Amino acid sequence: MTTKAPPLDPVDAKLLDLVQQEIPYESRPFATLAQRVGLSEEQALSRLRALRDERKIIRQISAIFDTKALGYQSSLVSGRYDPEKLDEAAAIISAHPGVSHNYKRNHAYNLWYTLAVPPDSRLGFDRTVELLHQLSGAQVTRPLPTLKLYKIGVKLNLAGEHDASDRAGNAKAFTEEDREIGKAFTLSALDIQLIRVLQQHMDITPQPWDAWAREVGCTVPELLDACRRFEERKQMRRFSAVLHHREAGFAANVMGVWKVPADQADQYGQRMAQFQAVSHCYLRPTYDDWPYNIYTMVHGQTRQDALKVLDAIEAETGITDHAALWSMKEYKKIRVEYFTPETAAWESRHVMKPTD
Repeated sequence: MTTKAPPLDPVDAKLLDLVQQEIPYESRPFATLAQRVGLSEEQALSRLRALRDERKIIRQISAIFDTKALGYQSSLVSGRYDPEKLDEAAAIISAHPGVSHNYKRNHAYNLWYTLAVPPDSRLGFDRTVELLHQLSGAQVTRPLPTLKLYKIGVKLNLAGEHDASDRAGNAKAFTEEDREIGKAFTLSALDIQLIRVLQQHMDITPQPWDAWAREVGCTVPELLDACRRFEERKQMRRFSAVLHHREAGFAANVMGVWKVPADQADQYGQRMAQFQAVSHCYLRPTYDDWPYNIYTMVHGQTRQDALKVLDAIEAETGITDHAALWSMKEYKKIRVEYFTPETAAWESRHVMKPTD
């Protein structure tokens, strides 16, 4: 049985809602956030540190880059495994540095993970999936790449400003059009250096940008201009906090998968993406034994809350052929670290011979 998280102080809830939305591009960003909730800067810093260190609700504050806009190949992958060997298989999958999420779900396809490989991968995406299939002893592996992105933008509603089943567009949500803009830009050596710095965990201090500016060798205004540039180019979705869902009180993680007529996928995908509680909405390929093509991720405080959202989507769209895949066990959940040597090292250990 899942232990229910202690209730949040209303001010903490408002503060968490703000830091999930954005960290201001200002020299003292937490002072600005503090003012919005009626706190002093030191009070806000103290609360945020407690939410990170004591309550374990804040997982990371950093730049959230778009994997494909940076030139990476990535996909959701599902696998069918012998249930008795699932934990062992999951450990093998999770050992790949490009695997950011890895879950056991309640289906014959019982392991679901996301994989990203860098543009300079010597193995490449398809061969990496094949190798993981072999190493992990999968019975079947199904790559499920994004054919179209309707929405990505996780924001847990902690202050209770919206009903879970509300239909409300999210101005900050990232879409396929944004991704295509981002993919059109070429990264410079300086861009890659900045990405390596901005993807780190931001320290909760009065002037958190200062140390990063020194690391890059630039001024704070120059660093903030780079953040704005990455965001304008759509290579970065936003700079914000990411939360531990369960510790924040959202214990129910369900992936709603929908069988939608192929010629109406865009229509239904866009409608499903409008629901406030839907954090991700994608079009993905189907297989003979897997007819679902639209995916909606929902995080609810309870299973009933999450099912309420799926019921509302069904009522709105009339799509009755769908399934609810629940997260039964979390094996891995991290942010992908871009332009680091770990993937090359993994490839060398498993398949590559040292070069002269």
